[in-house]
Amino acid sequence: METGKIILGVAAGIAVGALIGILIAPQKGEKTREQISEKGSDLAEAIQDKLNDLFEGISKKLSSVAADVSAENEEKAEKKEQIKT
Repeated sequence: METGKIILGVAAGIAVGALIGILIAPQKGEKTREQISEKGSDLAEAIQDKLNDLFEGISKKLSSVAADVSAENEEKAEKKEQIKT
């Protein structure tokens, strides 16, 4: 979970920096709102990509652990059968 918090913190920092930069820039309000909307969309997409990567990594790790546990259970069952015979 530490990685997720770091990613979220970095993304939030980028968003705040971009927003401040846009708001300080001297241009029409319509143009500023358009830029804020674009930056927000870009940020949302970047966060979604990072979260997808994070969840994919977690999923792979859980699948690996499940496979290891399954293999251990099979080994234990085989040993148990050998002991019975």
